[in-house]
Amino acid sequence: MQNPRLASRYAKSLIDLVQEKGQLEAVHNDMLFLQQLVKSNRDVVNLLKSPIIKADKKQKIMAAILEGRVNATTLAFINLLINKTRESCLPEMAVEFTRQYNVIKNISIVKITTAVTLDNATLETIRQKVASEVPQQVQLETAVNEELIGGFVLEANDKLFDASVARDLHDIKKQFSKNIYVSAIR
Repeated sequence: MQNPRLASRYAKSLIDLVQEKGQLEAVHNDMLFLQQLVKSNRDVVNLLKSPIIKADKKQKIMAAILEGRVNATTLAFINLLINKTRESCLPEMAVEFTRQYNVIKNISIVKITTAVTLDNATLETIRQKVASEVPQQVQLETAVNEELIGGFVLEANDKLFDASVARDLHDIKKQFSKNIYVSAIR
């Protein structure tokens, strides 16, 4: 993150504004859309970070991309960022907005990484189990990492639970490399 304090302040200001206007859900959806746009289109990120492209050009390009897809308040916020030369931090601000939204709505993001894709029934079972342990509403994110070999890695509320086969193999390798049993034989 380039400037987390700046992103946090702008996101907080936007949240306060849209809460007053009663547009919190709409702007939250816009921020999710912006996050997807930034992830899928590197040209948008390059546009926002470019010192060569003038502010009025950036505003026109962003308006052409976002017109009809996002709320007017979101578009006005982006124009404000461009006028203040803060547009390069827009991706960070969108992520921070979502984080602050989750705090307001009491939503806990839980990420589960497995070696294979899980079916919906298994995901629902995991979500219910985690929800029984966490006092917040649980939103489950999934990822697949074949290097885990088997098992899973669960991340929730800044805690990590690693029940993967890869970690178990790593622990066994570490035990054998220390060779604590050889001194007992001699």
